Order: sequence, then C-alpha cells, then structure tokens
Amino acid sequence: MIPDQFQLPVQLDYLAIFAWALSGALVGLRKRFDLVGVFMTALVSSIGGGLIRDGVLLQKIPLALTNPVYLPEIAATTFLAIALARRLHTAKLIEQAIELIDSVGTPAFAVLGVETALQAGLPLPGVMMVGCVAGVGGGVLRDVLVREVPEIMQPGRYQAILVALACAAYLILTLGLGFSRAIMAWGVVGGYVAVRFATVRFDWRTRPVLGE
Repeated sequence: MIPDQFQLPVQLDYLAIFAWALSGALVGLRKRFDLVGVFMTALVSSIGGGLIRDGVLLQKIPLALTNPVYLPEIAATTFLAIALARRLHTAKLIEQAIELIDSVGTPAFAVLGVETALQAGLPLPGVMMVGCVAGVGGGVLRDVLVREVPEIMQPGRYQAILVALACAAYLILTLGLGFSRAIMAWGVVGGYVAVRFATVRFDWRTRPVLGE
C-alpha cells in the first residue's frame, strides 16, 4: 500500500544534512586536509546517501541537485567544523565528536529514506533496503574517499543492526500501529541516539567472525 503524500518535517532533512556535513568536515580536519578537502568530505558525507537513494535506487533527480539550501548549509557547516575542531584540541575528542554526530545523522537519513521509498511505492523489503542505504551511504562514501575501511564493515557498535532496527521500528509504528509519521520520525531518531549512547557507555561491540 502506498501511503498518502505525506512529507516529513523539512527540519529533519536539514538536520541530517547538517549532522553528516559536520561529521565529514571533522574527518577531513582529522586527516589534515586543506579547506577544499575538508569541504569535499563534508559534501560527500552529507549528500552521498541521498545521491545513492535517489539517483541509483529510486532513479530520480537527487534532492541535492534541486534544493538550493543544501550547498550553503554544507559550506557554513564546514566553517563551523573548523571552529569546533580548534576547540577540541585532541584527536580523541574529534573522534568522539564524529561518533556523536554520526549517531544523529544516520537515523535521520534512514527515516527519510524509508519515507521516500514508501512514496515511490516500493514493497517493504525494498523500503527497508533504501532506508538502510540512505542511513549509512554517506558514511561509507566518506570513509572510501579518505581511504579508510568503512566503519559499518568493521567490528564496532552495532551500527548496521541499529539502522535496520530503526527502519523497521518506523514502519511498525507508522504503517502497523498508525502513529503520526512526523512524531515517530523524531521518536526513532531519539531512540537510535539513546541506544547508540548505551552501546558506547557499556562498550557493547560486535566481534570479528573468526576472532583474533
């Protein structure tokens, strides 16, 4: 069933762009890139998931090419990241900031991906796939750009599992139980952040399949 033409709050979209741009810029600063390099990591991080979602999976013009707010927002966020990094001082603090910011941007893009796929009339397995790819796509492209193994492929804090659970929770709460999609969108983002913080607080991690 295709839901009515509901639009998620635009603030959620801009929050996702901001979070991933900030995360990407901090990664560029950690790599000691110049201003262009920092902006490029911010750009790829923030629009990468949307480009894959729209251009590859849904075969439509990506929002990054039609929304005039994205580029100015990403540019402003790049300069904010530079100012923030100068106050963080240490690489460890920058890493912690990146992880914190990723925990906000990931579920926001995942929910946006789910809603976009629903509007396109995809079956639920396809909706789940689009949501998960949208949630982690920017981070994967960012890591590849800076020549790192994507975080989602490494033993860590259940990122892929949590993204899939966030997409499933949004579908169950909205399509299954009939709750407001606008409210549940923010609720899922908040729930993801809370669980991600718990994995950090209690050091819950996935393990390599073959061990040491």
